[in-house]
Amino acid sequence: MNPIILPANRPAERFYRGGARISAFRGDAESAPREPEDWVGSTTTIRGEEALGLTTLPDGRVLRDAIEADPTAWLGHAHAQRWGADARLLVKLLDAGQRLPVHAHPHDDFAASHLGRAHGKAEAWYILEGGTVHVGLREDIAAETLAALVSGQDVDALLGLLHEIEVHPGDVVWVPPGELHAIGAGVLLLELQQPEDLSILLEWEGFAIDGPREGHLGLGFDLALTAITRTARSVVDMGALVHAAPASGSVFPRDADAYFRLERMPVHGAAVLSPGFAIVVVTTGAIDLAGVALAAGATVLVPAAAGRLQVSGDGELLVARPPAP
Repeated sequence: MNPIILPANRPAERFYRGGARISAFRGDAESAPREPEDWVGSTTTIRGEEALGLTTLPDGRVLRDAIEADPTAWLGHAHAQRWGADARLLVKLLDAGQRLPVHAHPHDDFAASHLGRAHGKAEAWYILEGGTVHVGLREDIAAETLAALVSGQDVDALLGLLHEIEVHPGDVVWVPPGELHAIGAGVLLLELQQPEDLSILLEWEGFAIDGPREGHLGLGFDLALTAITRTARSVVDMGALVHAAPASGSVFPRDADAYFRLERMPVHGAAVLSPGFAIVVVTTGAIDLAGVALAAGATVLVPAAAGRLQVSGDGELLVARPPAP
């Protein structure tokens, strides 16, 4: 099995604007106004959809089906032995053409108990083009106060609850399950997350979504809001959540490793990509991966059975992987 170059996989008509920065990063034609996400190597569907979001391979197979047919070849023996055909990873390019709403995602136990899902949704971001992000509460908040802000759609107050942080290319942001957050307009990022599409929306004014109907995952806000962390994050806490990535090696905080891993891999000459299932993104330069020439913006799916791969050129790779089994 060889690495597979993946074209864009851009679900249309999302509830927020964006997409032009993904097109520019990839070198693709201009996108539609509401194609702000590229689901790279995806075995996950958009919530409520049967197929939308899934990656189709060049041979016409759906990646999810291919992995289910041979999980060891795709994911590796140790991974398949522990988790079967569950890739345990969703990778996205995300372009915030407008500020995203204040929202959060449930943790594993909540998702299993109330939604019947195998995963919650932890996520982490590698910033490709900077701007402002809003993450973590500045002060503790009572459940009743939070519920009142949501029902009243007090957007300024909701956004004001959160730390506002300027991020730059090469920064990383770790968003644990339950953590309130919003991505500011103009930010382009690579997102690693658990393979679910589960969001609890606290605001929806100005977005193409019916928040009162869709914002609570079908649970009602009384229950959905119990999945949200209501304790404050200190300055020290925020330094652990948002910081510059090291120049090479693992870039996310250790707490994220239980969910997914991301390696920053500068290439100047010859290098080696370690064996294992991976989604590789070329961020800069020109790279040769196992004899395949790649330019900045390329995304590549690497099956575990491809083994150890030779890399050469001058540029940088981001290597996304599931948690270590």
